[in-house]
Amino acid sequence: MSNLDVLISGSGIAGSVFAFWLLRAYPNAKITIVERDASLRLTGASVDIRSSAVDIITWMGLEPTIRNQTTNEQGVQFVDANGKGVATLEASGRSDIQSFTSEYEIFRGALAKIFIDPIIDHVTTIFDESVDDFEQHDDGVVVTFAKSKEKKTYDLLVAADGLRSKIRGAMLNTTPEEQIQGEGAHAAYFTIKQDLLQGGRLAQWYNAPNGRVIFLRPDPDPAGRTRGNLINLTTNRELETRQKLDNALRQGNESYMTLMDDLFHDAGWLAPEVLQGMHESDDFYCSLFGRVRSPKLQDGRVVLLGDAGYATPGIGTSLAITGGYVLAGELMKHSGDVQMALKGYEEVMAPLVHGLPSAAAGMQWFNPQTWWGIRIRNMILGSVTGLRLDKLAMLAASALGYTEKKASMPEYPWPAEAS
Repeated sequence: MSNLDVLISGSGIAGSVFAFWLLRAYPNAKITIVERDASLRLTGASVDIRSSAVDIITWMGLEPTIRNQTTNEQGVQFVDANGKGVATLEASGRSDIQSFTSEYEIFRGALAKIFIDPIIDHVTTIFDESVDDFEQHDDGVVVTFAKSKEKKTYDLLVAADGLRSKIRGAMLNTTPEEQIQGEGAHAAYFTIKQDLLQGGRLAQWYNAPNGRVIFLRPDPDPAGRTRGNLINLTTNRELETRQKLDNALRQGNESYMTLMDDLFHDAGWLAPEVLQGMHESDDFYCSLFGRVRSPKLQDGRVVLLGDAGYATPGIGTSLAITGGYVLAGELMKHSGDVQMALKGYEEVMAPLVHGLPSAAAGMQWFNPQTWWGIRIRNMILGSVTGLRLDKLAMLAASALGYTEKKASMPEYPWPAEAS
């Protein structure tokens, strides 16, 4: 079936990568992207690209463009309340073994634009709209749009609508929240309109007691800016604070900023400057660090892609890129047989995502709740990095052939790119 009629819900990274590869396989495919925002959302915090996703961006011919637009972050420096560095984890300078800072550290908005630019003239986009409901039939899926109430039939509905995917909830006959597993972390992201890092290319990470983190990342904008992150980590014994954070998330940005003022006003270091920058920012948003582990990734002619199916803090962008590639590859492999292709997609992606461990325990260890815990953590990190044991470990892993684990993917017979 070369004339596939596909609806993608969500104009983010996962949907754009899928559309790119589907058009490679089926140049005549009819692709519609519906986006609930009024325009493309080209903002967001720093994301990175790892593992199999590095190969995929190379096959797309986009690796040089992505590399050219990275943040040029050179690593992460942990600092104390006086701003003194206590440990530095440098970037590895390699794509096969990466440290906390990736070789492809890039702002989400820049990456989303890179992915959608090659396809934007070959797809139909509908903004300020979303999928309200759908009904499956043997020959297609009938979608009802939320605002226009229009009904249209498609061969395939791709849910690339994020962590709280409404389509996932409808597919599983649950609320979207039922598949979200909290990692005990909430975060606010925003651009500060001054360079608090004073030209430095190292990100700076500061911990205050009670699970408070101020994380500042460099922004290459010549005007002089800083990317701010306020992170709150809560244990299962701090349900009151966690509930406050959840409530503020539901109530919106203003409520969340007010809570950040309350929680961080006495955090120390650059807290006053960061909070001021938060209020002056134009791109504030907040979210839960949550994993999605759906019991299934497809049903009939509906499929979950990216965060809608397998949100994973730390590697969610790489999984979205991989998922988009695999989904298009399976549709080509099965000659457009949608239901067989979706089963093949699930067979590849489900073992990969279900085998990934939760990051919750690691985040709690790395971000102690007490001053003494923070001091011990700093001593350990300072010793490891001071003796360059982190660098030695990477060199040893490379010499022994240990690199980042890649997904086991079929080889798809992609047609040559049209000249």
